[in-house]
This record gives sequence, structure tokens and C-alpha cells, in this order.
Amino acid sequence: MVSRVIPVDAFDLVLFGATGDLARRKILPGLFHRFVVGQMPQEARIIGSARSAMARDAFVALTRESLLEFSPTAREQGEALERFLETINYVQVDASGEEGWQTLAKALRAGTVRAFYLSVSPSLFGPIARNLKEHGIATDQSRIVVEKPFGHDLASARVLNAELLQNFDEQQIFRIDHYLGKETVQNLMALRFANSLWEPLWNATHVDHVQITVAESLGVEGRGEYYDRSGAMRDMVQNHLMQLLCLIAMEPPSKFTSDSVRDEKVKVIEALEPVAQSDIVRGQYRARDGNGSYRDHAGDPNSTTESFIAIKVNIGNWRWAGTPFYLRTGKKLRARTSEIAIVFRDPPHMIFPKMEGRRGNAMILRLQPDEGITLRNTIKEPGPGGFRLAEVTMDMTFADALTQDAAPQDAYERLIMDVIRGDQTLFMRGDEVEAAWAWTDPLIEGWQDAGLKPAPYDPGGSGPEDSLMLLHREGRRWREIEE
Repeated sequence: MVSRVIPVDAFDLVLFGATGDLARRKILPGLFHRFVVGQMPQEARIIGSARSAMARDAFVALTRESLLEFSPTAREQGEALERFLETINYVQVDASGEEGWQTLAKALRAGTVRAFYLSVSPSLFGPIARNLKEHGIATDQSRIVVEKPFGHDLASARVLNAELLQNFDEQQIFRIDHYLGKETVQNLMALRFANSLWEPLWNATHVDHVQITVAESLGVEGRGEYYDRSGAMRDMVQNHLMQLLCLIAMEPPSKFTSDSVRDEKVKVIEALEPVAQSDIVRGQYRARDGNGSYRDHAGDPNSTTESFIAIKVNIGNWRWAGTPFYLRTGKKLRARTSEIAIVFRDPPHMIFPKMEGRRGNAMILRLQPDEGITLRNTIKEPGPGGFRLAEVTMDMTFADALTQDAAPQDAYERLIMDVIRGDQTLFMRGDEVEAAWAWTDPLIEGWQDAGLKPAPYDPGGSGPEDSLMLLHREGRRWREIEE
């Protein structure tokens, strides 16, 4: 099956923070890949912007180096690479000052969609939005894209939202979470709402529990000081894992539009019940085999910031009452993997002999490293000698099943093209962000007020022992984090 590529209209995209790591690793390669497959037209323009003085030729050279390093296809696409580089320009701009804005205004075309990608510190979101408006650069056809972290807590998120809304309408603001651009995440909606097979089973009557795991094998080396101000809760749970939770638990929207989908996601967040501290496990990786500990990397020998967190979450509504959701994320774990496991209840009456180690039916949605869906079933083991049960899996790896003839598509590629089209379905709305912080803040305040410290854990495992007990005490078990 070949993916259909629908070209977008010509656009001007201004990339603030164009010399930064995210721009070089993800945004510029993502745009190049869309150019290669014909979705980004030759008439489009990409204008890099940063505080440093740089000639256009120097920025083009930097872009070339970035693509050769981070794009798997750039070296084999020499002609396309040269044509893509023709779309590149550079304008020096002082984000919080006056320098460069008039030059930027002159570089943009009238009557064309303008997208402003803010790959910068959140402290610059407000000043850039204000300058875009005050210098007449933002138009009715403009969109502004902001990266996480969107706030440090509810109060700061409200300030950021207010600053953006003073200069842009809500339908022009795209708060990006790259997890929502992953193929498996989007397939979750198709799986639920385009198939009569699953939706009748998608409730507490049939689902025993849900596990959401985002595990990373690396630590916080090189970004420890930043990470120590956030921790796993703010860095991952409040946004990435919360978004996955919402897509699993949401009610069917009345129609597939951005606001209908996001309305249902907000309802899920508002239905989340308070979490007792006994249902939260926090951890911090320690030194092992000559490798430094979290505190070594953070530069604070007394840090109480968590590099691991596991939480049992309950949703107080009719669909999910009695079905717990277990969220888990951490650094320095056994492997880099992200997955969602929907574990179904056993039949009400099992007529077959009990099978040792039987885990029952489950649907596993793999987000990384190999995107796809696995269904775990119980069948009769082939052969004579009695009726023995065995577990088998039905596997659909997207790379094998659907995209042999299509270019690989990173989450950023898809989301940037959605920005150009003005489709906000996979982006967070302001009230959604604030609702997530309103649920998150009391949990953080709870362990801070109680003076609770994260438990140490060895790198290369599954996290603190107490995280295992979070499920074991209720007769459940985490899926193994597999290498």
C-alpha cells in the first residue's frame, strides 16, 4: 500500500531558534522529507531566524550539514537537496528587542500562509508573539507553533496562554506535542472509531487495566541542570503520557474535527480523580559500573527530582470506573520503548484448565522503536496429547504492512504539514493544557509538602521495586521493558 501525499499550498515558515538542536535534528530534516515526496512545494519559503548574525550562505551551509547528519535520505537525494536549499533564507532577529523585525517583514510574501515556529525558550513565546503583531507581520492567515514545556505549573501556563491570546486567536495557536504525530497514536483513533469490533469492548466491563510506558535507556547527561527543574512528572506525564491517556479514554467525538476531538480530551482530564501518594512511585537512578548517578548529571548532590515515576490513575466516569490506568516513564531503564497495553478481562467462566503463566487477551500499541499493533490471544496448542492452551500474537508492524513504497514519516513532518493546513486536531488547546496542569500540580505539591524523596534504582532495569508493587498488590504485573 502506498501512502497518498497531498501537497499543501505555498507558505512562508519562519523558524525561530533555527540554529538550535531541535531545528537541526528534527524540523529542518522533517521539512526536507516533505519536500522530497512532493508535499512541500518548491514555492514554499523557509526563513531561519536567530539572534546571531549570519549570512544566508552560512545558514544554507548549516542546513546542508544538518540534513547530511540527521536525514537518512539526504546523501542519496543530491538534486532534491539542492532544490530544497533554494527555499532557505535567514534573517537575524532579536526576539525580545527591536532589531530585525522590519527586515523579517520585508522577507515575507503577501497573501501567503505564514507559520511561525518558536523553537526557543518559553520565556520568549510572549515577546515574539507581541513583536509579530506589533510589526504587522502576523496576519489572519498566520499560525504560531510553540514547543513544550508549555509552562512549569498552572499559573505559568495561564500566563503563557494569556500572552499568546493577546496577539493571536486560539485557532491560530498550535501547541505541539510530537507524540501525537506518531502513526500508532493516530491509528488509535482509527482503531476505535472506524471499527465496530473494538468500540463495544472499550470500557470497564471488558478492560481490566491499561498500561502506558515511555521508557528511555539514556540518562540526563548534557541536560541535567534543565531536567532537574522539571523532573519526569513535568517533563513527560503532564504532556506526553496525558495525551496518550486522553486518546485511549475519550468518548467518541460527534465528528472528526479538531474542536470535537479536543472537547472529549478535556472531559477525560476533568474526570481524573485525585491520586493518593501511595499510588505514586518516584525514583532516581544511581551510579553503576563507573557511570554517574542522576545527581552527578544534575550537578546537585542533594537533588530530590525524580528521573522515574509510576502512577495509578482512575477516571471517574461511567465508561472507566473500576479500570485503573498505570502510567510509567523513566530514564536509564533497560531499553528505549514506548507502548500502550490494553489488558482485557478474562471470560466470566473459564471452561479450560488453568494455564500456568497465562496473561490473557491484550492489545499492545507500540509507539517506538517499531510502530505497530500486537493482539495477544489464547489458542489450542497444536498436536496430540490433550487439550493444552498456548499464547500467540497477531502482529501488524506498520513498516512491514503498509509503507513498503512510502518514504518514512517522522512525527514532526506530519505535524508541521498540519500547521500549514490549519488542522489543529493533533495539537493541544489552551484549556486542555491548563486542565492537565490543574490535575498535575496537587500531586507535585503533595510529595513536596510531605518531604518525600525518590527511591534509588539501578540503571538498566525497570525502575524502583516499589513500582512493581504498584501492580502486584492488586494481582497485576507490568509488561517487561524489552531490549
